[in-house]
Amino acid sequence: MKSTMLTAALMAICADVARGEAPHPYVGMWVTEDGRIRHELLPNGRYVEARGDQERAYEGRYEVTGTHIEYWDDTGFTADGDFVEPDVLHHAGMILYRQ
Repeated sequence: MKSTMLTAALMAICADVARGEAPHPYVGMWVTEDGRIRHELLPNGRYVEARGDQERAYEGRYEVTGTHIEYWDDTGFTADGDFVEPDVLHHAGMILYRQ
């Protein structure tokens, strides 16, 4: 039963992504006030982080549960954060704003 429910949930998420619908309200670009750090949360559960002139400094996957986000970098690094307001993300001592 759990397997069937999980499969159905995953199929629904994949269908949403295929239609271009975001699986949560936080998909998009998040930027520090000075513009140096930029996180792009993609609708497929992947992210790209730019730092200064380095456009793809880090890449990996992420999951959002409620207002909490967990990151898993492709190199093995992990981090997390919290959306404290609809347009404000606190992550690793930084504050990022929806762009």
